[in-house]
Amino acid sequence: MKTQTKITQENLTPKKAHRILVEGNNRFAQNLKAQRNLQDQVFETSKGQFPFAVILSCIDSRVPAELVFDQGIGDIFSTRIAGNIINEDILGSMEYACKVAGSKIVVVMGHTKCGAVTAACQNIELGNITSLLHKIKPAIDIVKVEKGKIGDTAIEEVSLINVRISIDRIREESAILSEMERNNEIEIVGAMYSVSTGEVEFYDF
Repeated sequence: MKTQTKITQENLTPKKAHRILVEGNNRFAQNLKAQRNLQDQVFETSKGQFPFAVILSCIDSRVPAELVFDQGIGDIFSTRIAGNIINEDILGSMEYACKVAGSKIVVVMGHTKCGAVTAACQNIELGNITSLLHKIKPAIDIVKVEKGKIGDTAIEEVSLINVRISIDRIREESAILSEMERNNEIEIVGAMYSVSTGEVEFYDF
C-alpha cells in the first residue's frame, strides 16, 4: 500500500476514511497484513504528512492503533492517554489533525479489560493518577444508576459509556470540530477494541 498524499487525502470523504479503518481492522483480525515498504514510507513522509484519521485510544500496550487498523507510516495521528479521556491538549491535537492537517475522521477508541477504567471503578487514588481517573467517574455514575453496583460486566459498560462521554466532550468543548462535523468535513465516531479477538466495533453516538 502507498503512503497517503495530499491528493489522496483531499479526495477522501469521511465515510471512505471510516471504511479504510474498518477494512484495515478486518485484515488485522484475520492476520492478513497489507504489504508495505516501511523504508519507502519513511522517505516519502519526510517530505510531508497527510494522515486521513486521528485516533484517540488508551495507552494500553495491547491497543496500538496503527497495528489494530493495519495502517502505515503517515496514515494516522495516534493520540494515546490512559482511559482515552479528553482534556484541552488532546482537543487541541485533534483540532490540529483535522483543521490544519486535513484528517477526515476522529475516532475515540476504548477497549475491553481496560486497566484505567477498572482502577477508576475501584476508586484507586495515587499521585497524578487520581485526577486522571476522576475524568472516568461520570461514566461510572451512569452505570451505577443502572446497575446499582460495578461488577466485571458493568466495567465493560463503563468503558463504552466513557467513550460516549469523550465524544460528547469533543462536540461540546471544540467549536472547530463540531462545526467541521456539521459541515460533513469530518466524522466523529466511537469504537471499542476487543483485546481477546483483535476486532473493533464502531458506534455512532
